[in-house]
Amino acid sequence: MQLHTESPALENALIDPASWADEAGIHEQFRWLRAHDPIRRMHPEGFEPFWSITKHHHIKAIEGEKKLFINDPRPILGPIHVQMFVEAVTGRKHLVRSLVQMDDPDHSRYRRLTQSWFLGNNLRSLQVRVDALARTYVGRLESLGGECDFVKDVAVWYPLRVIMTILGIPESDEPLMLKLTQEMFGSGDPDTQRSFELDDFVQVVRDFEDYFAALAKEKRKRPTDDVASVIAGAKVDGKHLPPLDLAGYYTIIAAAGHDTTSSSLAGGLLALIEHPAEMQKLRGDVDGMMDTAVDEAIRWVTPVRQFARTATEDYDLDGTLIRKGESVGLWYPSGNRDEAVFDEPYRFRIDRREKHIAFGFGAHVCLGQHLARMELASMYRELVRRVKHIELAGTPQYMQSIFVGGLKTMPIRYAM
Repeated sequence: MQLHTESPALENALIDPASWADEAGIHEQFRWLRAHDPIRRMHPEGFEPFWSITKHHHIKAIEGEKKLFINDPRPILGPIHVQMFVEAVTGRKHLVRSLVQMDDPDHSRYRRLTQSWFLGNNLRSLQVRVDALARTYVGRLESLGGECDFVKDVAVWYPLRVIMTILGIPESDEPLMLKLTQEMFGSGDPDTQRSFELDDFVQVVRDFEDYFAALAKEKRKRPTDDVASVIAGAKVDGKHLPPLDLAGYYTIIAAAGHDTTSSSLAGGLLALIEHPAEMQKLRGDVDGMMDTAVDEAIRWVTPVRQFARTATEDYDLDGTLIRKGESVGLWYPSGNRDEAVFDEPYRFRIDRREKHIAFGFGAHVCLGQHLARMELASMYRELVRRVKHIELAGTPQYMQSIFVGGLKTMPIRYAM
């Protein structure tokens, strides 16, 4: 995909899920935009216009202004017909109402309900469990006999079990959680979508809601030491969370909490395979290099591809006037390849020190970022220790999605 043009073709390509299956092509378009049109007013077919933001410091500037740039009414870039359909069928402005859709005061109040679970002592207490799960899932490689699809056989299951453990969801329900997550985030991909019908996409969310309504009911009756019980029992202004907010809270933790981590895990391993000198560097100093290696894997993949914000007042962004009511699209994969910030941005380097924005920035920075880093470090440490050789056994394929995505297949051959 080599458009490099000021025509609408480039704009239509960026919002086409199929374009995102071409990882190199997407990055080439963003490279051109950063150099020639970093703050571009876009009018892609079927979408409301928005300002395309592709540079690292511009994304940070916008995310740092939580009162001037808010999530409502457009937290992500999506087609007009989908929004109209959702409103007509459900009567809601948003199909899901989670932290992603919220602004203050709700955002701060809801975030505080579970924030301590993903910080400090609670997080440290999970380390033993996460390490044990990493051993279990690397052990699965041994049982697969030297060849497998790392995404389908390992990467999607390991962080799923971690987040289900935190939520208190039984292992027997994991296939359902994985299926619903892939149908929601992969709604633009023919391999993961439920169907081409919008009714079915809405039903995916309703299936999540039904499951979590039953879970909350059970946790209120018999609370346990898990995040699901915290959410079920939480009160704001003296009342339990409304059903839509309750379901949204569970959904964002259950779905985004494992899907983005699995994408970073698989994409980081692919980068290590494709950069053998970096793999050797990691093998030579696992403890000393792990923290930066994990952050480089996350930068390299950047599984959350975009969010949107809407201006509450006129705002001057580096000489470009963004007017009150206009939306901006924040392209995180572009920000994380910005030549002005990252030395050799298209080279995977496990000793990199520059700070990425894959988890966002400011008030909406990812709630589970420290847990994600812990999971990746535990798994990479175990892989490096037990897998002596690893190589590709086929061509990896990427998810067709403009919101959240990464590898959907990665055949590997290995020796333990």
